[in-house]
Amino acid sequence: MAKPGYVYMMASKRNGATYLGVTSKLLRRAYEHRNGLIEGYSKEKSCKLLVWFEAFDDIEDARAYEWKLKKWKRAWKLDLIEKENPQWLDLYDSLA
Repeated sequence: MAKPGYVYMMASKRNGATYLGVTSKLLRRAYEHRNGLIEGYSKEKSCKLLVWFEAFDDIEDARAYEWKLKKWKRAWKLDLIEKENPQWLDLYDSLA
């Protein structure tokens, strides 16, 4: 049986630093980013706002999409956020 997964983007602010990741537990991972529990780029750049995500039935499909997005230009990723979340709202509360 396939394990579901999510591709997600965290941001420091509108048009600020962004972090792209994949997880099987989006609520937990977003909580970790929001509270600075994950060392590295997202913590250094204060990427605490969940601004975009997409759900997949299989985490392997999510990983493949993440790798595709990592090759995208920054402007394309920002357009993806703008299309789905034009006000750059923090989507974390919509998950709880």
